[in-house]
Amino acid sequence: MTNTPTFNAWVTCPKPNPQANLRLFCFPYAGGSTLSFRTWSNSLPTTVEVCPIELPGRGIQIRSVPFTQLEPLVQAIAQALLPYLDKSFAFFGHSMGALVSFEVARLLRKQDEREPIHLFVSGRRAPQIPSSEPPIHTLPEPAFLDKLRRLNGTPRAVLENVELMQMLLPTLRADFAVIETYVYATESPLNFPITAFGGLQDIEVNFDRLQAWRQQTNASFSLQMLPGDHFFLHSAQAMLLQSLAQHLQARSPVGLQKQSF
Repeated sequence: MTNTPTFNAWVTCPKPNPQANLRLFCFPYAGGSTLSFRTWSNSLPTTVEVCPIELPGRGIQIRSVPFTQLEPLVQAIAQALLPYLDKSFAFFGHSMGALVSFEVARLLRKQDEREPIHLFVSGRRAPQIPSSEPPIHTLPEPAFLDKLRRLNGTPRAVLENVELMQMLLPTLRADFAVIETYVYATESPLNFPITAFGGLQDIEVNFDRLQAWRQQTNASFSLQMLPGDHFFLHSAQAMLLQSLAQHLQARSPVGLQKQSF
């Protein structure tokens, strides 16, 4: 592994930190981008380098065709991550990002690559629980938009911006195709801790569906419910980041220097 990761369009590090002893790779929700994580470095320990994953169809990958199936997406991400696995790392994923990060971790294990020291999953039911909702990614546009509003899986500010929505629709459809065509395959549990986060007012992802992530690890598991709906990631960001900082501090290979909050 190289000590100086080469740039690629998938891995972004808004605040490069060569002295970091741990990288936190962040995976966005459906339709989301690296922008959700652009200020996270300000609230995490000083020796954590935050590296959000940019998926095709948005940000610096806006001209790339988005994936519609999870397996090739996961393979592409795992390949892009390889130059960055020269030091300890953890994964954080919200909603669709939780599922993607989980499968990337499992693929790295199969490939005998390094595994994360911790997996943080947020706003997503455990992967072994099938969806109780019919798929929406093939619906006509009016019905698709209506379903997005009712599912509360896309920020309201985005849904109400007509011009932005027209740009995002192909990517949103692709992202929903990724998660709606996903088929869970049973494998042995992971060997590193999993921490799950949920929103107290999230009607789709309740406590029990989050608690089921416990089955996916042989190591420790914890679950924290935060105030807010599916997008507590934004509304309760300070509380979420404080919890993340504490977990990363505890899991650091050499003991991270803690930043004040």
